Amino acid sequence: MDIYDAIVADPENQEFTQKGWKPIYTAPASAKILIIGQAPSMRVQKAEVMWKDASGDRLREWLGVDEKEFYDSGDFGVIPMDFYYPGKAKSGDKAPRKGIAKKWHPELLQRMPNLQLIILIGAYSQRFYLKLPTKTKITDVVADYQKYLPKYFPIVHPSPRNNIWMAKNPWFATEVIPALQKRVAEIIKK
Repeated sequence: MDIYDAIVADPENQEFTQKGWKPIYTAPASAKILIIGQAPSMRVQKAEVMWKDASGDRLREWLGVDEKEFYDSGDFGVIPMDFYYPGKAKSGDKAPRKGIAKKWHPELLQRMPNLQLIILIGAYSQRFYLKLPTKTKITDVVADYQKYLPKYFPIVHPSPRNNIWMAKNPWFATEVIPALQKRVAEIIKK
């Protein structure tokens, strides 16, 4: 069974399958850069394309690539910590379901043998992949991004909701984004 069909058929995903929702991810064998974020928004779930929103526009700007490179080149893979929109919480969306990444990510990663960089967006992916304690401050992780290179590059979520965080942490725009753009350019120009 193909992994996509296996995800759809997984009993844990039946409520989403019954709604007619598709698991949202892309894992081309040619991918050199993988982006791992939280979970699709409802808008993305409906569009069935990750990062096809204001956050995606900002992410592509941070990466230094346009939509054509991001979606059509085969250089980028995108795997969220959960393949489906998890629903609304009091403030924002619910957290991704526990166990989904542990169950499915290893097989998806094996299907991308050319990966040279994994960009970890936000707390859920960073805590999972970097094996960080729950109390770890994401600001500290992002500020120490060089510690996790060359395999991982942790960044904050590009949501406009993070404008206040960015204003309080100007080093992100002056130091981290240029370093990210340089690394991405080195990889995709090979």
